[in-house]
Amino acid sequence: MPRRAAFVLLLLAMLPSAAGAIPAFARRYRVSCTLCHAPVPALNAFGDLFAANGFRMSAGEAPVDTIGTGDPLLHLASGVPLAVRVDAYVQAYTKGRTRTDFGTPYNIKLLASGPLSRTFSYYMYVNLYERGEFGGFEDALLIANDVGGRPVDVALGQFQVSDPLFKRELRLEFEDYAVYRVRVGDEPANLTYDRGLMVSADVLGFALTGQLLNGNGIGPVNEARQFDDDGLKTLAGHLSRDLSGALRVGVFGYLGRSESGARRNRVAMAGADVTLGLGAVELNAQALHREDTDPLFGGTPGTVETDGGFLELLLRPPGSRWHGFALYNLVTSSRPLLAVGLGGPAGVPRYETASGGIGYLALTNLKILGEASWDLEQERARLTVGFVTAF
Repeated sequence: MPRRAAFVLLLLAMLPSAAGAIPAFARRYRVSCTLCHAPVPALNAFGDLFAANGFRMSAGEAPVDTIGTGDPLLHLASGVPLAVRVDAYVQAYTKGRTRTDFGTPYNIKLLASGPLSRTFSYYMYVNLYERGEFGGFEDALLIANDVGGRPVDVALGQFQVSDPLFKRELRLEFEDYAVYRVRVGDEPANLTYDRGLMVSADVLGFALTGQLLNGNGIGPVNEARQFDDDGLKTLAGHLSRDLSGALRVGVFGYLGRSESGARRNRVAMAGADVTLGLGAVELNAQALHREDTDPLFGGTPGTVETDGGFLELLLRPPGSRWHGFALYNLVTSSRPLLAVGLGGPAGVPRYETASGGIGYLALTNLKILGEASWDLEQERARLTVGFVTAF
């Protein structure tokens, strides 16, 4: 604990005193957060393009706010580009009787990003405080854009496997995209964070993403100082296309293996995702099928099949400080082996929730939200009120 506390204090001491009240990207270019977000943390079309360009205004843009070093191979920023995000919530749970809970704060994140050259950039964040404890690094990427002068981007590091589908970190709801968090039995693989290589390319009007992964999350090294404890790699791929200005469709595949002792589990996933945007209204849908041959590594005869997905409805009127959202989650398994994560118990065969709420931008970088959720399996209600801010 003393080392962790010292590390946190060191990071906080690095915050620039003249940072003001705007996040790192807006601070760098001296623009409003609304240029990329609609609302925070969701991205608009320009925000998607900004991220795809390696967090630059345009592809191949030289780093800004650098100091002169006399070294043509060194683009050194004049300041460390840091930003802080804080999430805080007050919740009430009802199942027979009502209980309240103060999650204030719930998360505190320190983010850093910037270009290293016209081609290379980086992005990372550390959870200084995550649900009551030090969370550690999650996203941590080195990115190369337009490799070889082609529309090919390469990222190496830690990232969410589901990012090419729908980005969990940018959702407007407190309730999560449950199907991405699902773990089956003792198998560590899911579609949240993993370590590996991600390559994205534009091919004949299609957006193609391929991933080579450890397949076991972002836990610490084992006794041999290896992150991949079985040495087996996992492959994932996503192919999508915009069929019109309003409709995007995609397909996803995932194939991996993991070992525990002499036992081996094979994981296969396949799915489809759709986004339909009609002005202020956006509808997102995800469907996934998963098969595990032996997720208990010797304790489960036969293949375990898992099906799930979500439907999401977003209402974001242009020019309004108000927005609305609704999310329906459903995950089922052929055996009671599911561990959904946040909000869901372990060892269940089914997870089903319905959520809806509204948000209001009190400030450009301060969002207040209220959300009601109903767990159809546990027959439990949850009411969440809180805020998200970044500076």
